[in-house]
Amino acid sequence: MSEVYRSYATYLHEEYQGRLYRIGVDGQFSCPNRNSDGSGGCAFCDGTGTIAAYQNPQDRLVGISHASIEERISQIKMQIEHGKRFLKRRYRAEQYSLYFQAYTNTYDTLEHLTMLYNQVLEEGPFVELIVSTRPDCITDEIITLLQSYQNKVKKVWVELGLQSGNDETLAFIGRNHDVSSYISAANSLHLADIGVCTHVILGLPGENRRDIVQTAAIVNGVGSEAVKIHNLHICQSTRLQDWYEMGEVSTASFRRHVEQSIWFLRHLNPSIVIERMVCETPEYRLVAPRAFPDKHQFLQQLKSTMEERGWVQGDLV
Repeated sequence: MSEVYRSYATYLHEEYQGRLYRIGVDGQFSCPNRNSDGSGGCAFCDGTGTIAAYQNPQDRLVGISHASIEERISQIKMQIEHGKRFLKRRYRAEQYSLYFQAYTNTYDTLEHLTMLYNQVLEEGPFVELIVSTRPDCITDEIITLLQSYQNKVKKVWVELGLQSGNDETLAFIGRNHDVSSYISAANSLHLADIGVCTHVILGLPGENRRDIVQTAAIVNGVGSEAVKIHNLHICQSTRLQDWYEMGEVSTASFRRHVEQSIWFLRHLNPSIVIERMVCETPEYRLVAPRAFPDKHQFLQQLKSTMEERGWVQGDLV
């Protein structure tokens, strides 16, 4: 049977005739949604930033506000070297993407961004450049800079954190941007032929199936080429943890996230690549859910459910 959704692995084989491995790096960026003392931010953010599990903790600088751009570049180069060694040893990798993963990777001066991107791309060759950021941290100047790297890689991507297509939800979880800023950023990136991967969270407080359909419609409307789906998870030292411990917030069970994900997929344009379905937050940071199966079990259950019911991505669009 053909795929019930458009998987990332299939896309990579179609596009590059083989596997492509991401080297996730921490560029020592900050976030405009957090205070200088590290407080604030989104209700779900514990302030640690996301980084590939195989990276050495010592390759991340402490006190990013005091690190020079030269120190940051040096650290990223170390992370790239370590990532290549690991991926070659573990997967016999031959093709790589450079993935700026942690925090808001366009939140800096244009001068710093230019120096940083220019120098670390020399550590390639890389097939793709992927930059994760917020919709309100995309400017015309940044788009022009990213567009300039299209002669160094085959594809430039920007990962935009939308999370929800409901402005009330975005305000409640403290995103401090609205849906219109996501739409504007995605449209501007597409005008420069830069790919967009959209991050969404299913199971956010107060949301139901109508909100999931609305989020899918927003993603479809801007022509996002890819999506990363996250189940709501609660990290330590977050506002979500406070709400969870007061009984105000719950996280989805395995079955509920399967059903919510299927509902989202069925309302999503079938051409959109599904890059991720579940979070893989390390246990030492995680409050809930604690008894959630691994992603392979999740994907197996989701696929078998859709096959049994005759459902496929986009059949309700």
